[in-house]
Amino acid sequence: MQPCWDKLKRLAIEEVEATLEALPAPLRARARAVPVTLERRPGRALLEEGYAPDTLGMFSGAPFAEEGQVPLPPQIILFLLNLWEFAGGDEEVYREEVRTTYLHELGHYLGLSEEELTDRGLE
Repeated sequence: MQPCWDKLKRLAIEEVEATLEALPAPLRARARAVPVTLERRPGRALLEEGYAPDTLGMFSGAPFAEEGQVPLPPQIILFLLNLWEFAGGDEEVYREEVRTTYLHELGHYLGLSEEELTDRGLE
């Protein structure tokens, strides 16, 4: 059963906000500058670029160290229906996955590699 889109958005926003509040102040300020977009699933353009249809989230734009050198502003995108399905329709697991995916993509903004994120438990 597919959940109410408004509920998925509300839960995701609550979880992102709670995650931000738990960050140390200097990192929180930096993280708040990166917009978070909530989408249902990756669109056709992303699929054509090679993203998997079940992608949970992505970071686009310039990492913090390269801001101003890349024409696209930084942005984190969370794919809520994919996160819901990945969580098996369990609200608590969904919140955890939103948090983990948000922190994973924030890590990319901060310049961490996939390996470094995995080492931190953010795969």
